[in-house]
Formats: sequence, C-alpha cells, structure tokens
Amino acid sequence: MTLDDLDRRIIRATQAGLPLVPRPYEAVGALLGVSGQQVRQRLQAMLAQGLIRRIGAVPNHYRLGFTANGMSVWDVADDRVDELGRCIGALPGVSHCYRRARRAPVWRYNLFAMLHGRSRAEVEQQAERIAELLGDACRARDILYSTAILKKTGLRLTEN
Repeated sequence: MTLDDLDRRIIRATQAGLPLVPRPYEAVGALLGVSGQQVRQRLQAMLAQGLIRRIGAVPNHYRLGFTANGMSVWDVADDRVDELGRCIGALPGVSHCYRRARRAPVWRYNLFAMLHGRSRAEVEQQAERIAELLGDACRARDILYSTAILKKTGLRLTEN
C-alpha cells in the first residue's frame, strides 16, 4: 500500500501518541479536518495491511513505581509453549509474553515474559507463580533485570 496525504497526516499527528482525551480519534480528526470515523478507518486499514503492527498504551513503569522490571526467560517444551504462553500472558504483572526461537547451544530459552514489580522480591514471586504454572514443561529459567530505561517510540514517518 502506498500512503496517501491523509495517511501521512494521520501518522504525523499520532506519532507522539494519541491525545489523552475521552475521544482521541475525534480530536485527531478535528486537527486534520476529517471525522474521527475516517481516522479510525484509515488506521484500521494500515493495521490490516501491516503498515502498523498495533495500537496500544505504552506505560512508563518506572513513573508508576515499578522499578524492578525483569524479562523472565523460560526453556519450555516446544509442544506446550504456545498454550502455556497464553496463560502466562494473562497473568497480572506480565506486560507482554512471546515465543522466540532458541539459539542453541548459547541460548536455550524459547518463552519470554516481561514482569514488573516494585521490588526484585515481587518480580521473583511472580516468576515462582509462572514456574508453578509451567510445571514439568519448564526445564530452565532466568530473569534478566533492566538496567536502563529504553525510550519507547511509536510509528515514525520519514521523508525520502
């Protein structure tokens, strides 16, 4: 899909985030001189065509008091990783959970779940709950704690 002028204007208007108002699409539409419905339809089309992967909130966990953030990594039986990953992704304290390819012999882990807590002890308690859920399908695990805050950005439009 080639982006037209309205698509580019929508991207520019939303690349720093949607307005924090009750009707954000209408606010963007008002800024651009189109309806909120048009904004939603164009964003939906960009999602469907893979130009945008997702639209979602990106919380700053540190500002919310969650300073012990750790990526838990799990070596889970391949025939159960999808089923168990869905269960883990639904747990409180897990912001995202996904499957990744192993890189044997260096990296044996195939399931990742980002855990957020106010202390490392809280994150480790969450990891223990996950270990119980995984049971004997889990062969190894670890937690990789964040040491820096990475700047998260959304879609950016660059001019050629």
